[in-house]
Amino acid sequence: MNSLETRNLNKAFGKLVVADNVSLALPQGARHALIGPNGAGKTTLINLITGALRPDTGSVQLNGEDITSLLPDARVKRGLGRTFQINTLFPQLTPLESATMAICERDALSGHWLSPLAKHGAAIDEAYDLLGRVGLADAATKPTRDLAYGQQRLLEIALALASSPKVLLLDEPAAGVPKSESAALFEVIAGLPEDISVLFIEHDMNLVFSFATSITVLVQGAILTEGPPDQIAHDPQVREIYLGGAHHG
Repeated sequence: MNSLETRNLNKAFGKLVVADNVSLALPQGARHALIGPNGAGKTTLINLITGALRPDTGSVQLNGEDITSLLPDARVKRGLGRTFQINTLFPQLTPLESATMAICERDALSGHWLSPLAKHGAAIDEAYDLLGRVGLADAATKPTRDLAYGQQRLLEIALALASSPKVLLLDEPAAGVPKSESAALFEVIAGLPEDISVLFIEHDMNLVFSFATSITVLVQGAILTEGPPDQIAHDPQVREIYLGGAHHG
């Protein structure tokens, strides 16, 4: 059974087709890249999977369950986590506070968040452990606004992991991150537990080909081709349509 499947997803805004019969399958533990030129429909597909958009037709399956009609928060509770192109962090909070809040939300303790921190000892311990796993232990008590941008992206991943996802969707996790920090960011992603399936959008082909075990190429909302990195790298259509301009944004 696949961790995540989309079956014949279609979505249009008037005459603009943004998802054209997209069927995608992620086995457990997949490290799957979604690539394509700007406007290809990559973020739209992520939004359809997470429930931010509803498809016109087609379905989304998570661990064998049809989640097409579920709201985004219900999908999170069933094991679907995501990050966004632009970070959505609370700049005034510390990573430890943010991660503890996320864990309390997962455990339905968020209504008690205003009670003294000491009452959330187990959540705080788990949050600190989670930050350690993404390399943020030393920054746990700094205001988020003072973190380097690469560290902020790592915090986003930590917050997504706080929901205990089985599938993690990363929308351009290295966007805006200096190249000197992006390798470290992907080392953390590469070190995620093997039982978590990862679907990620990324424009840096060096990162894609060093990290992904499989790649799907989208063009104008439709799948052009998919396969292992070696196959995609040598596909003449891919090279012509996308890879030749990949380093120009």
